[in-house]
Amino acid sequence: MSIEGLLGRKLGTLQVFDDRGRLRGATAVLVGPCVVTQLRTPEKDGYTAVQVGFQETRKLNKPEAGHLRASGAGNLRHLAEFRVSSDAAYSLGDTIKADLFETGEKVDVTATSKGRGFQGGVRRHNFKGGPRTHGQSDRHRAPGSIGSGTTPGRVYKGTRMAGHMGAAQTTVRNLEVLARNDDEGVIFVAGSVPGPRGGLVRVRSARKVSK
Repeated sequence: MSIEGLLGRKLGTLQVFDDRGRLRGATAVLVGPCVVTQLRTPEKDGYTAVQVGFQETRKLNKPEAGHLRASGAGNLRHLAEFRVSSDAAYSLGDTIKADLFETGEKVDVTATSKGRGFQGGVRRHNFKGGPRTHGQSDRHRAPGSIGSGTTPGRVYKGTRMAGHMGAAQTTVRNLEVLARNDDEGVIFVAGSVPGPRGGLVRVRSARKVSK
């Protein structure tokens, strides 16, 4: 392993033929190019890692601009840190592209899921809902009782109820890299990826590969 992963953007979904001729549902992800902006070393930080920047922007505040000035990477909008192997050799300003990932490799993709706003228990937790008989004309999707009034006399933390849904960090694991377009810096991964089109994603080599 050189660097564990990179930043990118979700482009959308499509269908791709794999090496066995099967038509597979896939998600196109623009990976990088990412620029090395900081090096973490065991002597200074206690661990080995690389900070990379992704996507140029016109405006940065002075602390952000000062941090990036040493690497000569320019104004980068997103920064993230990834672990690297102890023998990996990176320097400030190095560019890392989509060819980091090989076809057939398994990856984990992390992103912020689509926001669904305030949702009820049926939508949020797949509750069954109440009976639609005996005059219950407006109670079909009501949550019903949420606890006893005597003991414990309160609602336990974590009780599944209506509330804000989505817009949370989500990771989909063990997605197979079906194909790669080096000219465009795009990889095609089997299955779905969290978040909307154009959303920021973190793509890294799978940590727990399923058979």
